[in-house]
Amino acid sequence: MPAPSTIVLNGIRLLLALEGLVAAARGVWPAVFVTAAALALTRLPGLIASRVGLRFPPSFLAAVALFVLATLYLGELHDFYNRFWWWDLVLHFGSAMGFGILGFLLIFMLFQGDCYAAPPWAVGLLSFCVAMTVGVLWEIFEYAMDTFFGFNMQKSGLPDTMGDLIVNTVGAALAAFAGVIYLLDRAGRLGAPFDLFIQTNRARFRKVFVRKGAARRMPDPGHAADAPGAEDAGSPARGETGGGAARRGP
Repeated sequence: MPAPSTIVLNGIRLLLALEGLVAAARGVWPAVFVTAAALALTRLPGLIASRVGLRFPPSFLAAVALFVLATLYLGELHDFYNRFWWWDLVLHFGSAMGFGILGFLLIFMLFQGDCYAAPPWAVGLLSFCVAMTVGVLWEIFEYAMDTFFGFNMQKSGLPDTMGDLIVNTVGAALAAFAGVIYLLDRAGRLGAPFDLFIQTNRARFRKVFVRKGAARRMPDPGHAADAPGAEDAGSPARGETGGGAARRGP
């Protein structure tokens, strides 16, 4: 039986396809365009990831599909932005969290290379900047659409923009904080999305598993002093968990 996330993803795609067909039969072409764009966006992340040698877990793709459904299908096609004043804020918060987590994972992946090393707070700060940059670019996009094409994406203008940016800041900060405590091994269940992505892309996070394997091989502190050669065996493992491979002498 398919995983629940796969069922959700395929169900959303089927809903959008059926809605597009019904709109085409009725000649409602704006609805056809919106549903077609939404359907394409549910497939785009997986295609981009495969191009760069990454894999998104089904739950990540299902979350993207839910976000697209909420923004384009419900927000634009069914006017949820005007029917519910909080709809836009919730989506901005969710997108900031999502881009923050994804940005953290991609930056963490880069820092697993031989030429990079950074403490958890630095990776968290960079992921915060990624999420905020996406939020600012979206606000610029809304302004451009309103100015040059006569849309009303900013609704109330400056208050709408500032409200969106404040919510983006909160969401990006929470995502960055979750990433930092994950690297400090204090995330608990909050670390599940990070673990899932890393397990799905093991080849990109080899040093993570090297460190975990080294940590498991380290002797128990209570018996380390009594074990023959314990000091020599423990030194390389401590060097790896400190952020880089320990140098061995000639």
